[in-house]
Amino acid sequence: MLSVEEAQALVLSDLTQLGSETVAVSQALGRVLAQPATARTSHPTADVSAMDGWAVRAADGLNLNQIGESSAGHPFKGTVGKGQCVRIFTGAVMPTGADSVAIQEEVRAEGAAITLAAPAPLGQHVRKRGQDFTQGQTLLSPGRRLSSRDIALLAAMNLPWIAVNRRPRVAVLSTGDELALPGEPIPEGGLPNSNSLMLMACIQEWGGEAFDLGIARDDFDSLVAKAKSATGCDLLITTGGVSVGAYDKVKDALAALGFSAGFHKIAMKPGKPLMFGHMGNLPVLGLPGNPVSAYVSAVLFLKPMLRRMQGLSPALPLPVPAMLAAPLPPGGGRQEYLRAHIETAQDGTLAVHPCPAQDSAMLSELSSANALILRPIKAAAAKAGDHVPVLPLD
Repeated sequence: MLSVEEAQALVLSDLTQLGSETVAVSQALGRVLAQPATARTSHPTADVSAMDGWAVRAADGLNLNQIGESSAGHPFKGTVGKGQCVRIFTGAVMPTGADSVAIQEEVRAEGAAITLAAPAPLGQHVRKRGQDFTQGQTLLSPGRRLSSRDIALLAAMNLPWIAVNRRPRVAVLSTGDELALPGEPIPEGGLPNSNSLMLMACIQEWGGEAFDLGIARDDFDSLVAKAKSATGCDLLITTGGVSVGAYDKVKDALAALGFSAGFHKIAMKPGKPLMFGHMGNLPVLGLPGNPVSAYVSAVLFLKPMLRRMQGLSPALPLPVPAMLAAPLPPGGGRQEYLRAHIETAQDGTLAVHPCPAQDSAMLSELSSANALILRPIKAAAAKAGDHVPVLPLD
């Protein structure tokens, strides 16, 4: 069996970044920037007031005459001369001739007669044109996944459209006679199909577009017909039917469509019956049927694949050290990924609590977990207080 690291290297070796497309900035949240983002305007676009008060000349005295008003979107059109001032509000353009703002809490106003409590220093409470950024300045670089804060910045840069890397189109195919859609009648001894919904949620969360191919029965013709529907996608994910049982027919059915396996079986727990290969030019990742195994395999293989296809780096998840809150027994012959809950300890370090049950079909434990503890092959027993590598899930 391949190690996890060897299998990850094979999966990522021939994947390339997908092409780009142009989208409205309003639709760019979570997308990966494909080209440098350059400002079309300066911010602010003019010298503006940072406070409510009066726009004054720093060189003048304390007794001034108000000659007008400047509010956001309605600038004062005249010029402030010696001994004059203009009522101004936050965000309003500074009038010509004024170079400071006296805040209203430090001013006494009696009609047009304005008295300052103290001289206003030059430039006080004035945001200069381009103080944040200037026209022509490049502020965001390619390969950045855009956050809500980035969307605000792009809008302020006066960019209505932006070039982003295309989302990977991922087809998801569940297999098994025992499966039913949530809410539909469950076959005797069967169960609701949680894997498809889980994997499609993962794909969306990790930046892809998910396409549900439905449930293929444990039948050669059903598997072939469903797999054909992946045409036009960038990746096919199957779940279930990749082990060595009499009803595990996914590999044979895909072979009828030109599938060639790159590997089958990984030295990991959970997730040993993992398959990868190509159906023509289409990469295929065959995940186990147990939901926890499918999820852990998706974190270790599907997520890096989607990151690579979107141009994100690093592609592979990076573990962090955390202090064990409970002892762990010695490891076995496969690399283990234990569901756990990670939190910040009182001293600021990370503490990790292994989930009490590690059965690969227990979704309640998976839902409560927010991390995976990495246990190397033949790992020695660990005691509370030891540090172990952890993959955060959230």
